Amino acid sequence: MVDLDGHSLTLDQLVSIAHEFEPAQLTDDARARVRAARVVVDEFSRHDDPTYGINTGFGNFAEIKIPHESLTELQLNLLRSHAAGVGDPLPIPVVRAAMALRANVLAKGFSGIRLETLEHLLDLLNRGVHPVVPSRGSVGASGDLAPLAHLALVLIGEGEAWHDGVKEPGATALRRAGITPTTLAAKEGLALINGTQMSTALLGLTLHGCHRLARAADITAALTIDGLQGSAKPFEARIHAARPFAGQMTSAANLLGLLTGSGINAAHANCGRVQDAYSMRCAPQVHGAARDVFQFAGNVFAIEANAATDNPMVFAETREIVSGGNFHGAPVAIAADLICVGLAQLATISERRSERLVNPALSGLPAFLTRHGGLESGLMMAQVTAAALVSEIKTLAHPASVDTIPTSANREDHVSMSMGAALKAERALHLATRVLAVEILCACQAIDLLAPLTTSQRLQHVHAHVRSIVPRLAGDRPPAPDIEAITNMIEDGSFESSCEMEVK
Repeated sequence: MVDLDGHSLTLDQLVSIAHEFEPAQLTDDARARVRAARVVVDEFSRHDDPTYGINTGFGNFAEIKIPHESLTELQLNLLRSHAAGVGDPLPIPVVRAAMALRANVLAKGFSGIRLETLEHLLDLLNRGVHPVVPSRGSVGASGDLAPLAHLALVLIGEGEAWHDGVKEPGATALRRAGITPTTLAAKEGLALINGTQMSTALLGLTLHGCHRLARAADITAALTIDGLQGSAKPFEARIHAARPFAGQMTSAANLLGLLTGSGINAAHANCGRVQDAYSMRCAPQVHGAARDVFQFAGNVFAIEANAATDNPMVFAETREIVSGGNFHGAPVAIAADLICVGLAQLATISERRSERLVNPALSGLPAFLTRHGGLESGLMMAQVTAAALVSEIKTLAHPASVDTIPTSANREDHVSMSMGAALKAERALHLATRVLAVEILCACQAIDLLAPLTTSQRLQHVHAHVRSIVPRLAGDRPPAPDIEAITNMIEDGSFESSCEMEVK
C-alpha cells in the first residue's frame, strides 16, 4: 500500500501503482489538511462576493457570477464541457499514474475538495476502474483539462472506463465495482481537472524507462566494442575524472567493468590501431550526457509529482482563496523535450555502432554478419530499420515547449504544450528501445563470428541470455521477431540483470 501525503511520492512508488496495481491510501495528516481546506471553500461558497472557481464561470467567463443554487450544476457542466479529447486512449498504466498523482496533489490540502470525493477517486484506482482517456486535447495551459475531465467523468458515473478487461459506460463500471457515483459540490470539478497530472504521469513512466534504457545502452555498447575488437582504454577512470560529469563517469565505469577480462580484447592488444571511432570511444560522453538529461528530468518530476497545481489555491490557515498559475506545464514540457533529445543521443550513436557491425569495411567481419553473403542478406535490413527509427526520433526531438497557441479567447495566451511534449517522449522511448535491440542483435552475432575468442565473463552471461531466446543467425530469417524479443528483454529488465554486475 502506497501512502499518499502530498509530499513524498516517488517515481518507484508511482511505477508500482501504475504497472503493478499497487493500491494507494491517504495518510491521516493528508485527511486533516483536506478537511481544513474544505471548510474554507464551504464558507466562500455561501458568500455573495465572486470567487473564481467557486461561484463564477471559468476561463473567459470568470467575471460571470453564478447563483448559489447552481454551484453543483456549474461543476457538472465543467466536466462535461471540458471532456473534449480525441485520439487513441492512453494506456491503463498512464491513467493509473495520473489518478495517483491527482490524488497526491489533492492530498496537499490546497484544492478544497471534499474528503469523500477524494476517497472515491482512490476507490476507482484501487478497484481497477480505469477511465478511458483520449490522448490528444491538452495544451498544458490550465493544466491537462481535457484528459483530466475524461478521467473525472467516470467518478460521477459518466464517460467510459475499463474494468476487469471490459470497456463499458462509466456508470456500469462503477456499479460492477461497488462504487456509488459522486455528486459534485462547489469547486470539486475544478479541483479534479486543474493540473498537469496527465502529462506528469507520461513524463514519470517514460523517465523510468529512460533510466533502464541508459543502463542497457552501456551493456549494448560494451558488446559492440568487443564485437568490433575495440579498446577498453578510453574508459579508464582517470580520463573521466578530468571532466567530471556524473553521467559520463558512471557510463565509463560501467563499460570498463563490463569489458574487463575479455579474451577478445586481450587478443588484439597489440593490433596497431591507434584510436577507435567516436561511436565506440566516446560512448561514455554521449551516454553520459543523456543520463544527465534524464537526471534533470527526474528532478522536475520529483517536484511536480508533489506540487500543488490548482487554481485557485485554498490556504486554510489564513482562510484565503488566491488565484495563481501553478497549473502551467512549462517545467514538465521542457523536461519531456529534453528527454527526447537524450533519447536521440542514445539512439543515434547506437545506430552508428550497428552500421559498423554490418559494414565489412569498418568491422573486419563478414558483410552483414553472414558467412554466405549474396545468397543470404544477413542483418542488412535490421540496420536499415534502426536507421528509419532514428530518423523518426530526430523529428520527435524537435521541442514542443517552444510552441504556444492562445486559447480561451486569449485569456490563456501562453500555453506549455506539456502533453504534446510528454507524448513525444513516450514515443521516442518506444523507438529508441528498438534501435538498441537492433544493435544487440548485431553485436551478439559479431561475438559469435569471433569464436573461438570469447568476450568477458559478464558479457558472456548477457550473450547467453540473448541466445536463450534469440538463436544465432545461421541462415536468413525475419529479424522482426528477434528485435521484439530483445526489446522485451530490455523492458522487463532481464537484459541488464543478466550480466551479473550492478550496472548503475
